[in-house]
Parts: sequence; C-alpha cells; structure tokens
Amino acid sequence: MNAPAIDQTKLESFVTRAVGDLSSAYGGVMVSLGSKLGLYKAMAGAGPIGAAELAARTGCTERYVREWLNAQAAGDYVGYHAVSDTYELSPEQALVLADEESPLFIPHAWQVPASMWFDEERTLEAFRTGKGVAWGDHDGRLQCGVAAFYRNGYRASLVPEWLPALEGVVEQLEAGTVVADVGCGHGHSTVLMAQAFPRSRFHGFDGHAASIDAARHNAAAAGVAERASFEVARAVDYPDEQYGLICFFDCLHDMGDPVAAARYAARVLAPGGTVMLVEPFAQDRVEHNLSPVSRMYYAASTTICCAHAISEGGELVLGAQAGEARLAEVFREAGFSHFRRAAETPFNLILEARR
Repeated sequence: MNAPAIDQTKLESFVTRAVGDLSSAYGGVMVSLGSKLGLYKAMAGAGPIGAAELAARTGCTERYVREWLNAQAAGDYVGYHAVSDTYELSPEQALVLADEESPLFIPHAWQVPASMWFDEERTLEAFRTGKGVAWGDHDGRLQCGVAAFYRNGYRASLVPEWLPALEGVVEQLEAGTVVADVGCGHGHSTVLMAQAFPRSRFHGFDGHAASIDAARHNAAAAGVAERASFEVARAVDYPDEQYGLICFFDCLHDMGDPVAAARYAARVLAPGGTVMLVEPFAQDRVEHNLSPVSRMYYAASTTICCAHAISEGGELVLGAQAGEARLAEVFREAGFSHFRRAAETPFNLILEARR
C-alpha cells in the first residue's frame, strides 16, 4: 500500500497547535501554584516588581519565584520589563488571576483537569468495561474546583440577570415562595438566592453527602442557614413541598434518568410554578459545537458527566453538550407544555419550563 501523502504545511500547523495545547496544560499547573501561593494577589496593583521582592512579600524562595515568573511572562500571563528585570500583572490579568470575587476568576477551574488526570485509571476502566464513575468517586479536587469556579459566575448572573429573565419568578420570590435547588453541590446558588430573597425558603438537595456538608457550612457562613436548608436526596425523591421554583444548575445532564428527574419536578411543582434549567451552552448539532468552550465541555463530559449518568443506570446519557432541542424533548416527555430559552451566556443556556 502506498503511504498517504503528507502536507508539510498542515503537519507543521497541527504540531504547533498540539504543542500549544501542551504548553497550556503546563501553564495550568503554574496558575494553580500562583493562586495558592498568593503570588498573583501580591502582584495585583503593585506595578513592576522584581522576583526577590515578590518572594519576600509571599514568603517564598526567590529562585522558584523567578522561574515561575518567567513561565508566566512566556505565556503572556504577566508582562516583563527587560531594562528593570521586573514583572507586572495588568489590571485585566488581575481580574482573571488575582480577584477571587471576579466572575472571570479562573484558577479554581484548573482543579478539574487535575482531578481528571488523577482519576485516569478509573476512566480507562470505564472505557473498557462500559461501567460508570459516580461523582463522589472522583478525586476531591473535582467537587471543590467545580463549586468554586461556578460560584463566581452564578454570583455575577443568577440574581441580576437569570432570575429576572423568567416570567414572574422574581415577584414570587420577593413575596415569598418555596424553592428547591436540585443537585445543589456546595450550595452557592442556593445561598445567593437566599441572600437576595429573605421572604422565601430554600432547600438544597444533592446525592453527595460531602457536598451537602459543605453547603451547610456555606449557608451558615453567609448568615442564611435559617432559610436555606440542605439534605442528601436524589432528583427523584426529595420532599414534596409544592415548590414555586425548582432549579437545576448545571446538573440535569449528569443524571442517569433526566426524564424521571423532570417528571418528578412536575409532580412536586406548585400550580403556576417554574422550573429553571441552567445547562452548558451548546448548539444542537456537533458540527456547530466545534469551539474551544465546547472542547472543554465535551472533555469534561467524557470523564465526568457521562460517567456519572452511566453510574446511575444511564437511561438517557445526555452529556454536557446536549443542546436545547434534546433538553426540550426531555421536558415534553416529562409532561411540561411550556419550554423556552430565557437567557444565555457564552457558557450557559438558561431555560424556563412550566407544566
């Protein structure tokens, strides 16, 4: 057989792309180190700073700090001033790397691929056997990384943008209603709503006991424990309180039977109540999802989302790029007559459903 002809230009372009991806993966380790050691925070607003001074400010060793700084400069994560041999974190870079309250803060997100690498043996076995991997069976950096990364995005958008996009929901919350946050994780979304709407009562449910413990701690720290409670429960057996609002934040696609979860929500929803479904942004066809964000979501879906759904029996394994049409079909099958896109971001679809 004749060997296929190699287009040298295409080959060089792809090798450059692959090496760039590898460089980014190395860079993620540096981002995590810089965040945990306080290096970015020490640079924020400091102007040009030398390696020795940064090391002194953070209690680190200068030689390590200098090498880290050079890696940051090579990746354009900090600026380098050759004349003064100093490094500088711009205000824009600080929003992404140093400000933990910024909706753009990224370091926590690097805990997710760290957990994916740690769990590689489990994923290999899953590929070969078809078995699932439950959310709680992953390395702990997964749960902590996802919760911390999503928290800031929810803080920026949930109360000021997403809830007002739902018809009549803000008025109900202000008057006082009962809310279920299904798959609440560490409870950040529940706490944000409880802080904003003191007349309503909020109940967070999750099948992962350690996450529920974290949620209770977060509610207590935020001073809303009296109106935000948390309980270990699945999406098909949490208490029926005839909820005015039921929320699924980035979790329905992880469930082994999303139709059953939606059908149960229909059963425990009060007359005139609303389901708020927040899912990763996706188009309905694969060829329209070929982007860096979709690549990230498909990769996480491979090792985390699909794996958990399969661990729950996998009646319908949606994956993290299900798209609006498939999600609408889930809710139609569950008995909902109203389903619409209320809002969107580059990372999320915000969908509204009513019976």
